[in-house]
Amino acid sequence: MLKKSTLDFLKKLKKNNNRDWFNANKHLYEDARYDFEVLVFDIIQKIAEYDESVSGVDPKSCLFRIYRDVRFSKNKSPYKTNLAADIQQGGRKSNFAGYYFHVEPDSCMLAGGIYMPPPDKLLAIRRFIADSYKEFEKIVRAKDFKKEFKQLWQGEDKLKTIPKGFEKEHPAADYLKNKSFIVIQELDDVKILSNKFVYQAAKVFKTMKPFNDFLNRAVTFPV
Repeated sequence: MLKKSTLDFLKKLKKNNNRDWFNANKHLYEDARYDFEVLVFDIIQKIAEYDESVSGVDPKSCLFRIYRDVRFSKNKSPYKTNLAADIQQGGRKSNFAGYYFHVEPDSCMLAGGIYMPPPDKLLAIRRFIADSYKEFEKIVRAKDFKKEFKQLWQGEDKLKTIPKGFEKEHPAADYLKNKSFIVIQELDDVKILSNKFVYQAAKVFKTMKPFNDFLNRAVTFPV
């Protein structure tokens, strides 16, 4: 169960996103990070009950840094105003489809899949969807899946036309235009702070598992 103090810290950070404030209140950040890490650990344990690939994954390997890379950004705020983790085999840097968890006041979410894969993996996913279109459709059109996620996230960078090398009239054309293959469920802060949240998150992620499994087959055994 996430503590309210963790959300309170993120609210304060958003209002005071500068190094002086952060350094003076670093103990608040360390408390919030530890609280979040414990929550991620608990969620990993529940996911592992139906997805053995994440069994034993270190929560620390799933967490994202709070420090922003501002080198090429117009926004020079030094810190992210969220805590996030991507639970997947090998940790968040392994490039597999995983279970993403994002805590930010008024912008919390559960998500999954693969975000902006590199060109070789993107091509592998597109080819796998094209060759296994009916299987993919069955997954994303399943009643429980649509109830939790409605549809795949489209993204502003979605292609306007079918990518080169694929038939223009392919029944999977709309999916093949995507550059990311993810699903998202937005959450309010009340749900995040509920003592039932770990179980609720695990239930949502279980519905997501066939989608992740499909993508991981695509990038592991490219056609």
